[in-house]
Amino acid sequence: MWNLSFTPPELIEARVLTRLPDVLRRPQRSDWSDANKPGHIVDCFLEGPSFDRAGNLYVTDIPHGRIFRIDPALEWQLVAEYDGWPNGTALHADGSLWIADYRCGLLRLDPSTGQVSTVLGHRNSESFKGVNDLTFDAQGHCYFTDQGQSGLHDPTGRVYRLRDNGQLDLLLNNAPSPNGIALSPDGRVLFVAVTRGNAVWRAPLLPDGSLSKMGAFQTFFGTSGPDGMAVDVEGRLVVAHASLGGAFVLNARGEVTHFVRSPTGSTVTNLAYRPGTHQIVMTESATGTLLMADLPASGAPLYSG
Repeated sequence: MWNLSFTPPELIEARVLTRLPDVLRRPQRSDWSDANKPGHIVDCFLEGPSFDRAGNLYVTDIPHGRIFRIDPALEWQLVAEYDGWPNGTALHADGSLWIADYRCGLLRLDPSTGQVSTVLGHRNSESFKGVNDLTFDAQGHCYFTDQGQSGLHDPTGRVYRLRDNGQLDLLLNNAPSPNGIALSPDGRVLFVAVTRGNAVWRAPLLPDGSLSKMGAFQTFFGTSGPDGMAVDVEGRLVVAHASLGGAFVLNARGEVTHFVRSPTGSTVTNLAYRPGTHQIVMTESATGTLLMADLPASGAPLYSG
């Protein structure tokens, strides 16, 4: 049952915005593909869409350690390449691009120079399991997921908050594959996409910053699960699903009101609203394609401004 009206979700057909040009694809093996796509040559795996104030779109290419910028004319430019596995991204208010990197932790990219530096590489000298995605609240505190290879067999994935003063808080340590992360528009509720549990978890954030009464907000099915997420100004949560070929739109009760369907490929991993618009961009990672769709409301304002 998707919703209490007992009606099918409204179908929204996404369309192709652009795809990684062939000249930028790398059809070669990598350590990432050996572990995550064994037996396959992965020429790219796009993730982490984020818009800057000028309307440029940034995406990551996990297996080859690359960050691309796509300008409003849909021209692709390689901004950075380094020895890492960049996944989710988020723009900081200072204009830098923060990166959740599976191998390296939290990183910062200066888009003007392409220089990548470390924000947080470990916790108390202990390496992270594998950082996956991140978001900022209105105060500039960074919430991020530490997924690694956790799952139902090993429900030890973590969620952290890095405060703007450098204090690191462990908020959650028992999630089977925490992936996408989002905050409600008022910053009072935290959502975590738990991929191997095939669910989105929801928890109120208390005044002291701790979590309370975390529970399953919506559950799904499939060979993979929910991935990147975004919220709109009316409190809806948009959830990319990495094996069901699209994204689900959930209302404040967790009901599925819309499904955004991919026209190409089923591995929809992440998404981002174009600032100030109803338009959302999604990564279809298996084909290296960016999709676009128009949703019911505009995306919620971001810390990046």
